[in-house]
Amino acid sequence: MSGTRNLPRRSTCASSASRISSLELLMARCTVTVCHSATRDVPGIVRTADTLVAAMGKAQFVQGDWIKPGAIVIDVGMNRSAEGRLCGDVDFAAAKERARWITPVPGGVGPMTIAPLLANTLRAAELQDE
Repeated sequence: MSGTRNLPRRSTCASSASRISSLELLMARCTVTVCHSATRDVPGIVRTADTLVAAMGKAQFVQGDWIKPGAIVIDVGMNRSAEGRLCGDVDFAAAKERARWITPVPGGVGPMTIAPLLANTLRAAELQDE
């Protein structure tokens, strides 16, 4: 994770598959709490997070009033709302009022995951020519 030296130290991964995210945060010397859909009091845990990585796989699961004022919110979710619109796991409209920084969906982390994929594809093609 590039730039993790500046992350606040209390991080929460609200995720159904949080191993990778939590390991990256741990290597950045963050204290990590992992939640999933069966975790008790997810709102209470999320409210303590300076950095939130949301990847629950549930449209707008994380409510805006769960966000600690000034928190960094990284929404990895990619869902369809009841109206059929693309949305993340975080209620963006409400959360942006409290968060210091928040990734939008679409257009937030998606391009960041595609860039390394394309770089690796190019590298694999180059290796085939060697």
